[in-house]
Amino acid sequence: MKTKLLTLCIALLIFSCKEDKEKPDKKREVQQYTINQFMDNEAVGGGSFSPDNSKLLISSNRSGIYNAYTIPTKGGEMTPITQSDTTSYFANAYFPNDERMLISADGNGDEIDHLYVRETDGSIKDITPVEGAKADFYGWSKDDKYLYYGSNKRDPKYFDVYKMSIEDYSSEMLYQNNDGMDFSGMSEDENYFALSKTVNTNDSDLFIYNATTKETTKINDNMSGNSAQDFSKDNSKFYYTTDDGSEFSYLMSYDLETKEKKKEIEKSWDILGASFTSNGSYMTVFVNEDGKNAIEVLDTETMQPIDLPDFGDKSITSVSFSDDEKWMRMYVGGSNTPSDLYTYNLETNEQYKLTDVLNDEINPEDLVTAQVIRYKSFDGVEIPAIYYLPQQASEDNKVPAMVWVHGGPGGQTRQNFSSLIQYMVNQGYAVLAVNNRGSSGYGKTFYQMDDKNHGEKDLQDCVEGKNWLATQPEINGDKIGIIGGSYGGYMTMAALTYTPEEFDVGVNIFGVTNWMRTLKSIPPYWESFREALYKELGDPYSADSVRLKKISPLFHTDKVTKPLIVLQGAKDPRVLQVESDEIVAGVRKNGVPVEYVLFEDEGHGFIKKENQIEAYSKIIEFLDIHLKKENEPIDGETPSKKIETEE
Repeated sequence: MKTKLLTLCIALLIFSCKEDKEKPDKKREVQQYTINQFMDNEAVGGGSFSPDNSKLLISSNRSGIYNAYTIPTKGGEMTPITQSDTTSYFANAYFPNDERMLISADGNGDEIDHLYVRETDGSIKDITPVEGAKADFYGWSKDDKYLYYGSNKRDPKYFDVYKMSIEDYSSEMLYQNNDGMDFSGMSEDENYFALSKTVNTNDSDLFIYNATTKETTKINDNMSGNSAQDFSKDNSKFYYTTDDGSEFSYLMSYDLETKEKKKEIEKSWDILGASFTSNGSYMTVFVNEDGKNAIEVLDTETMQPIDLPDFGDKSITSVSFSDDEKWMRMYVGGSNTPSDLYTYNLETNEQYKLTDVLNDEINPEDLVTAQVIRYKSFDGVEIPAIYYLPQQASEDNKVPAMVWVHGGPGGQTRQNFSSLIQYMVNQGYAVLAVNNRGSSGYGKTFYQMDDKNHGEKDLQDCVEGKNWLATQPEINGDKIGIIGGSYGGYMTMAALTYTPEEFDVGVNIFGVTNWMRTLKSIPPYWESFREALYKELGDPYSADSVRLKKISPLFHTDKVTKPLIVLQGAKDPRVLQVESDEIVAGVRKNGVPVEYVLFEDEGHGFIKKENQIEAYSKIIEFLDIHLKKENEPIDGETPSKKIETEE
């Protein structure tokens, strides 16, 4: 099976102050840009080579929403493959031997993804049309006659594994998931299936199912975090990462015949992933190095890294190969620049830049590079954070600041580019992205520190981040707010509720406010992860409900005294709209200024540029009024404002 390494990187960003080396005592003048200019940056993803290597299939939001495009391998104009103005389409892959293309889409953020084929005549066909069922692409068969996919059409809770003929799109089930396992990979001979069972949010058990003998073998011996990576091309070995006996994940091999285990690669950070190219000549290894992707491509004969192009202060953030292993596509970027798509010919060593996604109107020197900092929390625990300081900030020109909290729980703010953060910094707001205890990427001990402690010690880490900001000579310590999305939105509301005098404003982007309701309304296709969430956060059907109510801001809105803006997607299946409706209503009773931005055509995250522009501009307008300027007294009669945005 030709596996496709999917890296998600939900996460957000990092900053540092640039000094003018020619005039060290004087700050360079920074041009300020509009949100429209920042959102004119193009976001590009994917990159599947056509069978003849002449083109790549990619996704781009240049039209305002995501559509599929092709682009010549050596550069040239992008050709639209889908031209939707309502539903976003994402590129998966070219078919192995012809010009058909596999793409996917959901219903405007409802996360019910279907697989579609773009036929050679330009028509688009839904090949997984079961209403309400999700479908995920797993890869192509070794003989190129089938595609593999997962679907929960049989049981909404569990994903079975299917094999679909690419000739007539008929399907047969290869593995029926009766035990709540997660499919994690398959050998190319279809005999071995890698399956995982979540124990808690850090630990998972890993199994190999033998389709011939019907035997299931557990791979890990101890409670640990384990993740399937790939099978060797000769179907003799299985590769996986584990943190057994270590703070960080390392790469292991498992001999499927002898059951012998061997440590293959270990780094001083988590190995996030490892996969073989189509013919097995190379192995790509991804490492989470202090919140930044570090990538090695190893020659599998020597297991030594091959030379990759040097991009100076930019990093290679993602790579994949053509089926014949002659071409590699790369994404290259950094915290201060969005990632561009490059191709590289491994035979000629020629490289080509295919995209230029930064808006031409933006001077790259006006953007800010992330700076990784660390500070001590209230109990001495060291907290890593990513800092963006506006170039115009100085001791004589102090700026307001925002503490940024990532999603999760268990997420990580990484050193990636974010248009929103760069826009905030460009407008004169410093941003400290806190990786509070419970964040991933810093060892499993740190990751587990917030278990059944949410809204308490992790919140204090954010408060200490605010205190660190207040000690910086370029920061106005009297004007510091807090912002976050999803779990970060919860932390925003927890901060305004449980530490009401610490932060001056709050920006809640689809944040959880009632843990009991959220944990009870988990989508059915999260069933395999539900118990793990209950172990970390608490079981809403048990005595834990007392604590869950205690840490749910919705029940304590009378404590909120600082201005608040809430942003929400009506189709969000994870944090329901009612969460935001109710928190807004509750806080308004205090006479506190509240703005509410509701998008009828978005889910958990805002995808459409028109909506992103609206959302981000409202955030800055709110901060300009309530943080940058002197706040007006709140007298109980301050009018609240609700902004509802519909397409």
